[in-house]
Amino acid sequence: MRRLSFSIDINASKEKVWYSLWDDENYKHWTSAFCEGSDIVTDFEEGSKVYFLDPKGFGMSSRVTIKKPFDVMSFNHYGELKDYKELPITEEVKSWSGSEERYDLTEKNGVTTVTATVDVVESHADYFKEAFPKGFQILKEIAENDTKSITVRTSTKESLEKAWDYFTNPKHIVNWCFASDDWHCPKAENDLKIGGTFSTTMSSKDGKISFDFGGTYTELEPMKKYAYTMADGRKVTIRFDVLDGSTIITENFEPENANPEDMQRDGWQAMMDNYKKYLEQ
Repeated sequence: MRRLSFSIDINASKEKVWYSLWDDENYKHWTSAFCEGSDIVTDFEEGSKVYFLDPKGFGMSSRVTIKKPFDVMSFNHYGELKDYKELPITEEVKSWSGSEERYDLTEKNGVTTVTATVDVVESHADYFKEAFPKGFQILKEIAENDTKSITVRTSTKESLEKAWDYFTNPKHIVNWCFASDDWHCPKAENDLKIGGTFSTTMSSKDGKISFDFGGTYTELEPMKKYAYTMADGRKVTIRFDVLDGSTIITENFEPENANPEDMQRDGWQAMMDNYKKYLEQ
């Protein structure tokens, strides 16, 4: 094994860089330098399993060993994947099993330095020496420009079928689709099909503020993924993955311009947290 290190300075806060690394669409973008169509399946919680995948379902199985938001993310790689399934550990895999891939972020005067430290087998060293600088340059471009999308996530031990139903069925949506305890969701309608529409009413409990949130479905893979376009043209994608006995729900949305990005992220995450709480009660 050989340990390599790569660094880049980015003119952005470490919070912006962190989300540029790990938000769903951002991750796929900068890791395209390693493999076009790269994907990752995980809830990014410390101790959770991770699948690093190419478009055909080949890749590595790993664990999140350290997660310190905005500071450190570290993975331990231990096995291979084929057709989205883990393969038996071979002697060849044993030669690199336990290797680390770690990202450290430090910020000074508005500049964030990202350092990636990776353990690689000697035969792959040249590949990583070429791919990492390319990937980090894409990361820099993402972080130094306007945010194109925001990701919120949750995971649950409930079944995929239940998680999907509670996320898409109006009789359940009304019980969780609001961002704070002084709001509620008095009405929800959902025609879940391509070209179908949905409408969710969000209202303050004192009745002073109320609005309808809606969109039109553009993609649908039952129990896997769906996407819709909001009335103002912004796009949202929700995916459901099952990994290590957990159902992971990942929601990626394009932000609007009226409110700060942090407020939008916090609001959508609060609704996701409400969903998890209602689902598991």
